[in-house]
Amino acid sequence: MDRQARSQLGEYALHVTTPTVLFAPGAGGDPARYSALTDTIRDAGFHVIAPQSERLDPRTVTTAQLQARVYDLHRALAERSDIDSDVSVVGHSVGGWAALCLAGAQPWGKDGQPIEVRANLRVARLVLLAPTVGWFAAPGALERVVAPMHIHVGSADAVTPPQTASLLLSAPAQTSLYEHANVGHFDFMTIMPPGVVPTPGLDHAAFLRELAHTVAGQLA
Repeated sequence: MDRQARSQLGEYALHVTTPTVLFAPGAGGDPARYSALTDTIRDAGFHVIAPQSERLDPRTVTTAQLQARVYDLHRALAERSDIDSDVSVVGHSVGGWAALCLAGAQPWGKDGQPIEVRANLRVARLVLLAPTVGWFAAPGALERVVAPMHIHVGSADAVTPPQTASLLLSAPAQTSLYEHANVGHFDFMTIMPPGVVPTPGLDHAAFLRELAHTVAGQLA
């Protein structure tokens, strides 16, 4: 067997045996801003897929832009992972919304109409960080979500207040909810948006280290 064939075989063996984690960033769309989390997950032995997406403005976001977020995740899985392997999805904010869509949740728009999105049967587990969940308030919107969920919220989150995540407890999935004291919406990010600083009194670096190791353990 020549060197190229051995290399391809080795890459293939790694590709099909390494568990896959799909990471969905928040409205900014840049997974590089979550490096403390994604690096720890990768170091724990996972194949991390973290596609870049268009930046969204929550004040003006359109249905088409939301659908594009879900499509970006489908495409990344199709292009960068073994098509037969199960996938864990980690998502922050609107990335958590997209992760729920992949797991079978049905979002509804402000016009009272369902938003057409496609689920992915490979999704086996969700880890949601300060997820945006208002789109799933309609009766039955979560009835197809059966993948186990670990949900992390911050007590100081003014963007997606921690109590909103209780909506997800209506899903038939096994669900665990964790509230982190003195943690705000953007504290889940390694690099925050311009002009945003960590919540006063929070040891941001220590929080991210602990969160990253906890999430990696929940994915195992």
